[in-house]
Amino acid sequence: MILLDYKDRRPIYEQVVEKLQDLMICGVLEQDAQLPSVRSLATDLSINPNTIQRAYAELERRGFIYSVKGKGSFVSDTNSIKALKVSQLRKDLKLWLEEARKAGITEDKIHTWIAEDYIRPEYVTGGGKTV
Repeated sequence: MILLDYKDRRPIYEQVVEKLQDLMICGVLEQDAQLPSVRSLATDLSINPNTIQRAYAELERRGFIYSVKGKGSFVSDTNSIKALKVSQLRKDLKLWLEEARKAGITEDKIHTWIAEDYIRPEYVTGGGKTV
């Protein structure tokens, strides 16, 4: 479910936050689904329960999950989570397009890249190699 990268410079709790957000956005963790207990997830990942508690607190602060006393943590409204992600992607795209224009990349080239990397995902590259 969650794979941690110990070579990543980010704190472990940030990786847990990111992975859980991704699972919510792609629909693996649906709205109102109960998350594993802090102790259970910490055991599964072989990390300190305080790290999971910190990740859950951050997810709750961002509105991705909610807690029910004595019951656990649950996924919030997934539609708002997806809308937030789409909004962020749109901002990132606008910044990227601005940089592409400055670099002289043509609209035709951008369309070609989209066709290669989005429409036909088998051509998406990983580390410079076609997968």
